[in-house]
Amino acid sequence: MIIALVVLVLVVLYLVGTYNSLVVLKTRIQEALSGIDVQLKRRSDLIPNLVETVKGYAKHEKSVFENVTKARSALVSAGNLQEKAKANDMLSGALKSLFAVAEAYPQLRASENFQDLQKQLEDTEDKVAYSRQFYNSNVLDFNAKIAMFPTNIIANSFAFKPFEFFAATDEERKKIEVKF
Repeated sequence: MIIALVVLVLVVLYLVGTYNSLVVLKTRIQEALSGIDVQLKRRSDLIPNLVETVKGYAKHEKSVFENVTKARSALVSAGNLQEKAKANDMLSGALKSLFAVAEAYPQLRASENFQDLQKQLEDTEDKVAYSRQFYNSNVLDFNAKIAMFPTNIIANSFAFKPFEFFAATDEERKKIEVKF
């Protein structure tokens, strides 16, 4: 009787421990996704300043500014991971156009304000990449854990589903050359 009770207590402790570890991993994924959102928000907050700086030198490039503004709005309103990735790609393309316009204006490239915004944007891009890496690392841990036996039985019982990785798109895989 005592042995059966000890075994039952151990099984219950294992179940509770496994469930709690899955909850912790899921929460880390949510935190990592939030970190990506923070960096994407920071990036989108820099865009209006960058656009205004370039506008001062290149007033006739209206379509470029409109594309950047549309792409920024799409990123801000994106809901799920796929929408965010697509909007991020759209914004990256629009920024390439904006920087291409900036190349035609040596005074703009020499502007301290423009250089500072460019540096902040580069720093934010690095932080976005790190945030994605952190997210994917947590997704890997979680997805592996819910796929392994016997944790998969508990994960299935409590409807834990695998998360999608934040993957680079074909556009992001291309080598980017930015010249100033």
